[in-house]
Formats: sequence, structure tokens, C-alpha cells
Amino acid sequence: MYIAKLIRTWCGGFLVVLCLPAMAQQQPIGLKELLARVAANAPALLTDSASIHIREAQEAATKAFRLPNLRLNYQVDAGTNNNMPGGYFSYGIVPGNSRVRTEGNANTILSDLGIAAFDWELYNFGGFEAQQKAAHAEVEVEQARFVQSKYQWQAYTIQLYLRLLQLHDLQAIQQLNIRRNQEIRLSIQSLAKSGIIAGVDTSIAEAELSRSRLIYLELGNQFKQLQLQLSAISGMPAPQLVPDTAFAQQLLQEANPVRLQEADTLHHPVIGYYRSLYRNSLTKEDLVRKSYYPKVSLQAAVWGRGASVSPADEFRPLSKGLGFERANYLVGLGVTYNIFDAKRKNLQLHTQKATTRYVQQQLSEQQNLLHLSISQANADLEVARERLQEIPHQLAAAQAAYRQKFSLYKNGLTNIVDLNAALNLLYRAETDYTNANYAWCNALFRKAVQENQVEALLNTLK
Repeated sequence: MYIAKLIRTWCGGFLVVLCLPAMAQQQPIGLKELLARVAANAPALLTDSASIHIREAQEAATKAFRLPNLRLNYQVDAGTNNNMPGGYFSYGIVPGNSRVRTEGNANTILSDLGIAAFDWELYNFGGFEAQQKAAHAEVEVEQARFVQSKYQWQAYTIQLYLRLLQLHDLQAIQQLNIRRNQEIRLSIQSLAKSGIIAGVDTSIAEAELSRSRLIYLELGNQFKQLQLQLSAISGMPAPQLVPDTAFAQQLLQEANPVRLQEADTLHHPVIGYYRSLYRNSLTKEDLVRKSYYPKVSLQAAVWGRGASVSPADEFRPLSKGLGFERANYLVGLGVTYNIFDAKRKNLQLHTQKATTRYVQQQLSEQQNLLHLSISQANADLEVARERLQEIPHQLAAAQAAYRQKFSLYKNGLTNIVDLNAALNLLYRAETDYTNANYAWCNALFRKAVQENQVEALLNTLK
């Protein structure tokens, strides 16, 4: 409150007066509303949210792994029917031919076959659950990545908004500087006509006035560039992005950092993202273990056959090969396990455990970096507070020096060089005030961002 009192005492009024015409033309937008617009309309966030839907669809697809298989097949075949005793491996390419004859027969026969085959993996010792947990962990990673991206865009938006506010105030200061230069020029013209001062002072005043106008134009260009950047991520028209000029004063008066809650590092978006990666890696370890467990399956089949060759080995007309003459069914329960999968599991599990250790180190690194960032933000905030306490003294001295020099100049008791030096000293003091104010707000929000307390800080400004 001491800081706010000093600021209000020395320079709390002149910026508000300068901003009143602009405020009348365009309703300013608050930071909280702007953050809501960015969260809803930022193209990068819309893309990240779509990736969540992809992971959710993949998670839903894993539920289909439990479904059984039911395959239907019907075929009609024509060819000879000769076979020989002896075993062989078909390799999937040797056609079946069941009849063994003492002599070959070149007559063509026609046969048909219809089959319905059913198989269902009933139990795999937790494999299905591990698949679903792994798929859900992928969804959580994508959701955490979205939260982290939203957090980063929030910090980026705050930075742009504070910079926009700083440029807005610098423009106001520059307008005031232009008015002072115009006032000096009018005084010089009046004194020159009276013969009190030399006419060269008029040229110097014109040069200073022109330089002030050029600086104002550059500040205006920077302001518009920031408006365009914010427009691209918020979906709002650029001219509507006018900052709330009372925002910084409200921060100084109401936002005491001591009143904020403790740093919320447990639910910090960056930490949450790396924690989700760690949990995801652990679920993949579990999936590797259970994917090589035995599998219990139920299998069944029903099929029918017909052929133009009779059971008595009579070659009948080919039309007799259409239509089923025999039907069969078979039902069985089996367990499948590959002995050598134990080695494959160990190798794959070793790789996944290495990945888990790597992600765990990343999580620990991010936690250390976060604590470092919080300490740095606290140091910046303390320096910004001390700077704000000193700024009013600089501004008061500069204002007094300028008033005295201007009064002396109008009475012909000093020269234009000394007057311009006093004017530049006052201009630098005013810009230092604005920059110190910006540094305070930036340090305060940097602390809030690092501690995951932006909402708590904004709520104190209601």
C-alpha cells in the first residue's frame, strides 16, 4: 500500500487524464476476459483439443479387443481328386485333397464347402485391462499436454497484454512530451519576436518537437503490431484490443502477493504433463508383462460339404457337387503359451524400464527448474518493489527541475540547451516510472504463473 500511495501522490493522475479520450471511443478489455477469449479461440489450442479426441477414439477402440471372431466362408471348387499317403506342412498354400487311390484319375469333380468358424479369447490374465489402462494413459498424456499448452498460451497472453499496457502508457507520456515541446516552441517564438533570445532556438525547438512526434509514431506502430498478435490468438478484431489503463493501478492497490495462496506446484501444468508421461510409461511396463501371458480361448466351428464324387467313389454328374451332403461341428477350449516369449518379454521390459527412468529424470528436472523459476520470480518482484519505491523521488525532482528551467528560460535567464536537458530528464523519469510499473506487473504475474496462481491473482482484482 505504501507503493500505491507514492505512485498516486506523484503521477497517478496525468496518465488517466490522457487516456480518457481513447477510453471514450473504445471500451477497454480486461485481462481476465482476454484470457478467456484466447482459451476458447487460439488456433493452437483448438488443434491440441482435437488430438485429445483422437486418443479418446483409440481408447474406445481398445474395448473391441474383447470381442470374439466369427468368420464365414463358402466356396465351390472344381478339379481332380487324387492324393497320396504321408504327412506334410501346407504352409498355407497346399490345397486339401482327401481321397487316396491306387491309381490316378483325371476326371474332374465339383465340390462345395461352407463353414462358420468362431474363436474367442476368454481370458489372458489381465492383458485386456492392461491394454485399456495403457490407452487411457495416452488420453491423460494428451489432456495434460493440452493443459500445459493452455498454460503456456496464458503466460504468453499475459506478457503481450502487459506490454500493450506499457506501450499505451508510453504513448500517453509521449503525447505529454509533445505538448511540452509545443509549449516551449510557442514561448521561443514569442521571445524571439521580442528580441530576448536568438532565432536559432526556434530551429532547435522544431527539431525536438519533430523527434517527439517520430517516437510517438514508432510507439503507435508497436502498439498496433501487438494488437494484431493478440487478435490472431483471441479471435477479436485488433482495434477492440485496448488495455484497461486502470489495471496496473488496481494491481498496486489490491494485489498484495502475501495474500496469495502457497505455490501450487503439485497441480502445476508443466509438472502435471511430465507426471502423466511417467504414469504412461509405468502402464506400458505392465502391458509388456501381461501381453506375453498365456491365453485361454474358446473355439468352435460348423461346416457342411458336398461333392460330385459319392462316398463309394463313384464319379457322378458335376451338378451333384452343389449342395451339402455332410455336416459337422467342433467345439474346444484351449490354452496357448509360447515358451520363448519369456526372453522376448524380458528384453522389451528392459527397454521400457529404461524409458521410465528417463521420464522420471525429466520429471525431477522440471521440478527443480520450477523451484528455480519461483525463486527468480520472487527476486524480480522484490527488486521491482524497491524500484517503485524510488521512482517517485526521481519523478518529483525531474518535475521541479523542469518547472524551474522553463521559468528561467521564459525570463531569459538560461539557454535552450539547459531547458532541453531538463525536459529530457523529466521525460526519462516519466518513462522510467512506466517501465518500473510494467516491471512490477510483469514480475507479479511471472510469480503467479510460475506458482500456478494466475486465477487467484485475478480474483483479487474483482
